Amino acid sequence: MPALNLGIMASHTGTNFQALLDACNQGCLNATCRVVISNNSGSMALRRARSQGVPGYHLSAKTHPSSTELDRAIGNTLADHEVDLVVLAGYMKLLGPITLSRYRGRILNIHPALLPDFGGRGMHGKKVHAAVLASRSKFTGVTIHLVDEEYDHGLIIAQAKVPVLKHDNVESLRTRVQEREHEFYVETLQKIISGDIRLPAQT
Repeated sequence: MPALNLGIMASHTGTNFQALLDACNQGCLNATCRVVISNNSGSMALRRARSQGVPGYHLSAKTHPSSTELDRAIGNTLADHEVDLVVLAGYMKLLGPITLSRYRGRILNIHPALLPDFGGRGMHGKKVHAAVLASRSKFTGVTIHLVDEEYDHGLIIAQAKVPVLKHDNVESLRTRVQEREHEFYVETLQKIISGDIRLPAQT
């Protein structure tokens, strides 16, 4: 099966992007990271991309004050790099209707909890793990889902559990969940490539 062309979207550190890129380079993932788009011109994700020869673009309200033009620019950039699957890796903005329509059923996001719990607008990063600890849940985990017009709302593709340990704090839980994220994104994408998981766009 031919390699899948990935378009990565990230807002900050890009650790999931790095995990995917490493997996591609090591032959663990039959894919190519074709482009990285960030809404943050100073993001580590863009620095990671450019230092490793992956085209990186800052596209945001600063570069395109019109939301329609920004949406069109994102969609066109993905298309120009022949992206098959859009992979959100810590991207904090909703995508617009042009991009959603063009890549409907082919946009994935990863969330550091077991959706539908602990998701929605504003639930990201340490806020998620603090909410999990406050709930006294015995498990948290990782969710990979399709992206639609709402935060953390689209069809769930895959989930992995991570136990909440007795002495966990926000930082220890975040670290352990993030480690699983890096593995699980690679595992799930490879299952999509192999056909073990079929996206709606593939049916």
